[in-house]
Amino acid sequence: MQGDEGSGYSSSMPAIPTGPYAALQHPNFRRYIVGLFAFTLAVQIQGTVVGWQIYELTRDKLALGLIGLAEALPFIGFALYAGHVADRHDRQRIAVTALVVLVFCSVALLVLPLVLPHAPRRVTTLIYVTIVVSGVARSFLQPARQALGQELVPRALFHNAVTWRSGAWQLAAVIGPALGGALYALGGTLYAYAGDALLVVIGLLAIASIDHRSTNTSDHTEDIGESLAGGLRFVFKQPILLSALSLDLFSVFFGGATALLPIFAAEILHVGPQGLGLLRAAPAVGAVVTSLIIVHRPPFARAGRTLAFAVCGFGLFTIAFGLSTSFWLSVAMLALAGASDMVSVSIRSNLLQTVTPTHLFGRVSSVNSVFVGSSNEIGMFESGVTAQLLGTVTSVVLGGVATLGVVAVIFRRNRALWRLGRIQDLSELPAERPAA
Repeated sequence: MQGDEGSGYSSSMPAIPTGPYAALQHPNFRRYIVGLFAFTLAVQIQGTVVGWQIYELTRDKLALGLIGLAEALPFIGFALYAGHVADRHDRQRIAVTALVVLVFCSVALLVLPLVLPHAPRRVTTLIYVTIVVSGVARSFLQPARQALGQELVPRALFHNAVTWRSGAWQLAAVIGPALGGALYALGGTLYAYAGDALLVVIGLLAIASIDHRSTNTSDHTEDIGESLAGGLRFVFKQPILLSALSLDLFSVFFGGATALLPIFAAEILHVGPQGLGLLRAAPAVGAVVTSLIIVHRPPFARAGRTLAFAVCGFGLFTIAFGLSTSFWLSVAMLALAGASDMVSVSIRSNLLQTVTPTHLFGRVSSVNSVFVGSSNEIGMFESGVTAQLLGTVTSVVLGGVATLGVVAVIFRRNRALWRLGRIQDLSELPAERPAA
């Protein structure tokens, strides 16, 4: 297995702490978590408010799907190159630069309704343009930030660090939508986007305060095409990793109902923007509770089977949500779907971080970002199109059924994933280092 030096963490540092809070004992990792939490909180506020704002401006189901497409296309388009950059330059500096761009995007969303109060079409168009720019920035932020997180703790703490990282993300996802709905109800887009911009600035300052220098350097002679292919080649040569990423891609692509929550809140459950905030927060509530359970228990002994049951649960709870006409039952089903998804995220993230060498992590992370970006943002577009053609409830139910079909196909084709045991017991997978 890869040693601590291979993880980018200096072996000359003090003895590695133990226990459920071990990763948090590293000051740089604490700053990292604060930055991640603040930025994710901002993203959740923005996502809630943008969805409601676009639906109020257009009353068009397809317009909600276009929000995801506007972010996904530039995100995916730049993702592989962004991974190459993250493996060739200082990852902290890349993350800080991307966050600066995202601050400007948040400010743009804040001022657009103020400077164009009587031009809803122009405001809608410029919101989409801002989302496109934020998608490009996020494509560079994602691999750099994830690779930076791997460097801040020793390999022995990867499982613990991933769980805290996922838990912090999910906790922000609990608070963010409800806070976004409350701010919108209190002061409209002005209050909501002001809070969004402030939180992105806090995230920027936290990441900038990390006292760390990435171990990778820019003095490589490898051709950029070969470098970009390196991450793809690594993923496609690892059947278990490829199947796990594919499972996430297709299950969330078909099973994600997030894009349609404004319609459920307005037309099916009749709960308004405050209710929308609770609906958006519900999956993260389930995920946070689950992450607290995971961090206090040993790693999964049968990770493959656990992954299969978790994704099946996600599909079943999505179907139940789509059929529900009760607000609190809908909240409960979304929370259970979020709990199932958290188990899946924990297993997949630990697998990715454990088997990927540090010198490839930016590029492999960017490949993962393509999978995740495809499943989330393009899945939002798919949901919008399906809802427009077949109806909102039918779209969600069929998505959940398709998720169950994806689980059956992937685990039937890759029995090794089903038999996967403790991820921490995996040996380092072979990978060629690029020529220096």
